[in-house]
Amino acid sequence: MEFEYKMVIVTRTNLTLSKGKLAVQVAHAAVACALETKKENSKWFNKWKNEGAKKAVVKVESEKDFYHLKEKADDLKIVSSIISDAGLTEIPPGTNTVLGIGPAPSNLIDKVTGDLPLL
Repeated sequence: MEFEYKMVIVTRTNLTLSKGKLAVQVAHAAVACALETKKENSKWFNKWKNEGAKKAVVKVESEKDFYHLKEKADDLKIVSSIISDAGLTEIPPGTNTVLGIGPAPSNLIDKVTGDLPLL
């Protein structure tokens, strides 16, 4: 079965996070984006959820790469969310760790993140 909807979480390779910390940041982005999409575009959310809630995690070099991707997502009316850490454990408060994009139709998401390598 080919999925028509997906969510993508963009991570930074220039941050040194433990696997657990990275997993939590990815989870924060997934929850934030899912809830916002459910509110803003319930059709996309429901189709994504009913297809199994496909997610992919990709990587960019640094935080600055988030902003161009977020702008592209915004232009396509795709929910996106940059996650800032509270700074209680491994990194300083306010560090932007990941960017969540979607869920949305895969063909739209691919216009934003299709050329990024998987983590």
